[in-house]
Amino acid sequence: MMDKIINEVDYNAVMAKIDGLMAKGSDKVSKEELAEIRLLALRAQAYEQEKYVIEAPTTLIGMIEMRMFEMRLKQKELAKKLNVSDAKLSLIMNGKQKPGVDFLKAVRKELKIDADFILEHV
Repeated sequence: MMDKIINEVDYNAVMAKIDGLMAKGSDKVSKEELAEIRLLALRAQAYEQEKYVIEAPTTLIGMIEMRMFEMRLKQKELAKKLNVSDAKLSLIMNGKQKPGVDFLKAVRKELKIDADFILEHV
């Protein structure tokens, strides 16, 4: 077994091995095979993180969208969390209305977005 995935061919081989082991079903996988799945998954994850770098958002709306994704929030849930109407959030997210101070405070507090980032991107 390889120590590190270095290319797409290795990655595909590791993913096929993981799929094959998992296809057995959780009740039919030995402790050794389970340990192998974990090890292979960690190697695949390391390769993915190295190869597929996601650029940080460069706009406040982009950062809010990223946080929505990370927190698995729908826009309606986000509006409630930020204490604004769905319509107002929609206007802000579509660039049709400027966010107010209360909205920006809620974004900082509820979404844990750095105040400096907010100030630089409003």
